[in-house]
Amino acid sequence: SKFVNDKWMIKNGFLSDVQEHKPWWWNIKVQKLNLSAPLILLPEVSCQKAIEILQEKGYDQAPVVAESGLILGMVTLSNTLSSVLAGNVEFSDPVTKVIYDQFSKIGLEDSLGKLSCILENDHFAIVVHEQMQFSGNGSSFMKQTVFGVVTAMDLLTFVSRNDKK
Repeated sequence: SKFVNDKWMIKNGFLSDVQEHKPWWWNIKVQKLNLSAPLILLPEVSCQKAIEILQEKGYDQAPVVAESGLILGMVTLSNTLSSVLAGNVEFSDPVTKVIYDQFSKIGLEDSLGKLSCILENDHFAIVVHEQMQFSGNGSSFMKQTVFGVVTAMDLLTFVSRNDKK
């Protein structure tokens, strides 16, 4: 059934925006949100250190990215705290034990309409920027860089500040 669901098709890039009566912001690009640079954690960071960093810096969540640039998932303050308190993980365990590995990615060039469809089901999306990288032997590959984390509140703030009534 998800293959005939327009929102699923848009979210997964199989359909372009099909909404007939689009709001004024629907086709604006994600890059216009002016997101702040994300806090990124490496996979070896302990749960205790992750909690301390997130609290100190005032973040609710952070992407966990390997040194190679591979995005492993998201760690949230509430999930990390509840996992430690429930005894499912130890303070000394790496954050990889509490990451969400099911997450949506969106590009800077994607529309706020596509973002809106993603945020109907997900609490956040990781904003990525793809860039071509070349190695010493001349071979190339596409590398994704985490540009930010976007939530429904970010979208709502943008829309309310720029409302075109």
